[in-house]
Amino acid sequence: MTVTLADIRAARHRIAGHIAETPVVRDDALSDEFGLPVLLKCEYRQATGAFKLRGATNAIPTRDVSRGVVTASTGNHGRAVAHAAQRLGVSATVCLSRLVPPDKVRAIRDLGADVRITGAGQDEAMAEVARAIADESMTYIPPFDDPAVVAGQGTIGLEIGAPATVLVPLSGGGLDAGIAVAVKSISPATRVIGLTMENGAAMAASLQAGRPVKVIETRSLADSLGGGIGEDNRVTFSLCRALLDEVILLTEAEIAEGIRHLGRAGHRVEGAGAVGTAALLADKLPADVRADGPIVTILSGGNIDPALHARVMAGASEAA
Repeated sequence: MTVTLADIRAARHRIAGHIAETPVVRDDALSDEFGLPVLLKCEYRQATGAFKLRGATNAIPTRDVSRGVVTASTGNHGRAVAHAAQRLGVSATVCLSRLVPPDKVRAIRDLGADVRITGAGQDEAMAEVARAIADESMTYIPPFDDPAVVAGQGTIGLEIGAPATVLVPLSGGGLDAGIAVAVKSISPATRVIGLTMENGAAMAASLQAGRPVKVIETRSLADSLGGGIGEDNRVTFSLCRALLDEVILLTEAEIAEGIRHLGRAGHRVEGAGAVGTAALLADKLPADVRADGPIVTILSGGNIDPALHARVMAGASEAA
C-alpha cells in the first residue's frame, strides 16, 4: 500500500475548514547563524496542539464509524481522534500506556473520549485496541500506518512548498512519509531528514535493521516520538525507507536545548516539536545543508506539561 500526491491533494480538500493552515515563520537567530533562511512550520498551533489533527480528520470520514472509533496513542493522535470524532458526532475510545503524561490524558478525556490506560508501552495499548475491535465492533483509526492518515499529514508538505531541506520529527513515520511524498513529488531534489531521540526510536532502529523491529520504550523529553511501528507495518516503513534522505538521533540534552531556544523565541513546544531545531543547534546536519538554501523545520506539537517546560527553560535536560 502506498500514498500518492493525488491522495494528499484530495486530503487537503477533505480537511479544509477543519484544520488550520499553520504559519511558517523565520527563526532569526538560526537564520543569521547559518546564513540562509531557517523557517519554522508552526503545527503546534492546530486546535489540538499538534499536526495529528490532519490525519485523523482525513481518516474518519473514509470509514464506517457507526459503532464508534478506537485508537492507541502516545497522546497527540488520541487527542486528534477525540477532537475530530467530537466534531463529527462519532464516539471515540483512546487506549494509552502508562507512559503518556497526565496532562495529555486529561486533554483527551476533556474532549469526551473514553480513555483506557493499560500497560507500560504502545504494544499493550494496541492489545486493548484489538480487543475493542473484536468484542465491541469499533473501527480502528491508526496513529500513522494508514494511507488516509499519511495523506492527511502530507498536506503539510503542500503548504511548505519546495525548500532545500525539510527537518521532520520521526516516530511511526506518518508525518515523515506524508511530507516526503508531497515535497519530493513537487521538488525531487528537496532533502527530507527525520529527527528522533537516541533511546527507544522504533523507526530509526527499524530502518537500520532493514525491517520493522521492536524497541524498549524509555521516558524522553520527546515522548510523542515513542511507541513501536508495528511488525506488520504496511505503509510508513517502506515510504520512509524509500524517501528519507537521512535519520539523525538526538540526546536528551540536545532536545532540551531545542526546547529552550524555541521558548526564548516565543514558541512553547514539546520535545518532539523541537528536534529539528535541536539538530541545527547541535550542528548534526550534513555539512552541505548550509550551502543548499532554505531549511524548514516542523514544530510538530506544543502539548508539553507547563511544569516540565518551566523546568527545561530553567536548565533541566531530562523528562523526569
